[in-house]
Amino acid sequence: MKGIPRRDLLAAAAFAAALPRVRAAQPLLPRPGSLASTLEAALARRRALVVLVSLPGCPWCKLVRESYLVPLLAEGQPVIELDLQDRGGIAGFDGAATSPAQLAQALRIRVAPTVLLLGRGGREVAQRLTGVASVDFYGAYLQQRVDAANRAAA
Repeated sequence: MKGIPRRDLLAAAAFAAALPRVRAAQPLLPRPGSLASTLEAALARRRALVVLVSLPGCPWCKLVRESYLVPLLAEGQPVIELDLQDRGGIAGFDGAATSPAQLAQALRIRVAPTVLLLGRGGREVAQRLTGVASVDFYGAYLQQRVDAANRAAA
């Protein structure tokens, strides 16, 4: 009985090695083109808009995104992600052209991850979460803020 040809093994290994990179390149949270329409849709559902401001390659951002915010999104909470360094154009909360980087600067965001909880007019309706001080309590801190923000948005 012959073994698997070396060429096939190498091809399979190369394919398998590429999978995590391909998956990581796909955003897990929506990245909107218009913050105003995204916020309007959230408020129409009587929910606050949760915004993760992140950096590419940030391990804490990945933790917050995958462990806390993707499950919130799956439960129906409006959640989006903005890249702290992204200079690409989006429509801001007032409809004017801006970028995620400009928005982060205007909101004085200097640390990633930062989670914002926004209500009418794009104003913060609950205290933001900056960084990850304690993995053990992060979920509880986040849930308290989301609940408060949703009450304010209702």
